Amino acid sequence: MIEQSALLTALQYGDNFFPSGSVAFSWGLEALCADKITRDAPDVARFIEGQLRHRWAKTDRVFIAAAYEAGSNLKKVAQADRTLEAMSLAFEFREGSKRAGKALLNVHEKIGTAMAGAYRALISEGQAYGHLAIIQGLTLHHVGLDLTAALTVIAHTTCVGFIGAALRLGRIGHLDGQRILTNLHSLIGEIVAGPVPGVREAAAYAPQTEIAAMRHETQATRLFSN
Repeated sequence: MIEQSALLTALQYGDNFFPSGSVAFSWGLEALCADKITRDAPDVARFIEGQLRHRWAKTDRVFIAAAYEAGSNLKKVAQADRTLEAMSLAFEFREGSKRAGKALLNVHEKIGTAMAGAYRALISEGQAYGHLAIIQGLTLHHVGLDLTAALTVIAHTTCVGFIGAALRLGRIGHLDGQRILTNLHSLIGEIVAGPVPGVREAAAYAPQTEIAAMRHETQATRLFSN
């Protein structure tokens, strides 16, 4: 059974009340909705499942784990951060990841999470970039969650972020969102329980979403940053 303190920590950082800054991003979903590719709850469910399987599990999870396992060795954290920067080919995703990561790091620095201030200094010196997955792994290590709990929290908040975007875009209702999230629990468990590839094995293939994010800036009206 999970310890009460660990449970409370997981609840705190998995709650959308936590000011992570993620509400500003749709990660390509807004453009897919505008193009009428993603229209309704089943489409949203398929989109989130695809992002979990083909992007989060194979890239984000890898770098979250790398930053987590580096712990207080900020040189290793920064090395993983630079690798993720080199792998992030789509400008909108690359810049969105850094914006979201820096926003999250800022919150952790202000609430006193260990190493948050020191890592911000590395970013300021140009030695690191502050990608979201890196900041997630670094900060959840230092708030005391084990890696499995950290990955579970981040997978959950990732799904909630997509569901929140779909709600704001009018593609689903609140009950739809809860059904989608419930149905994703087994997939999240499967992904988190699986072996984490090394950084050299990280890969993602979600071209439709990346193209949608690239096209996002040409939309006449935009609710999200990407």
